[in-house]
Amino acid sequence: MDKNSVDKMFNNLSPEQQKQVEKILSDKAQTEKILKSPQAQAIIKKLMGEK
Repeated sequence: MDKNSVDKMFNNLSPEQQKQVEKILSDKAQTEKILKSPQAQAIIKKLMGEK
C-alpha cells in the first residue's frame, strides 16, 4: 500500500471521519492501542498480503 492509496482512502472519508482519524493519530498511545488490537493486526496482515 503506497501513500497515494492511503491519501485516496482518507479523501473518501467524510469530514467528520477525517477529524476522528486525525484525532486518533495525533494521540500516540491511542494509535498504538488501536494498531495492537487483533482486528487491526488482521487488517494489516491482509493489506501486506499475509495469510
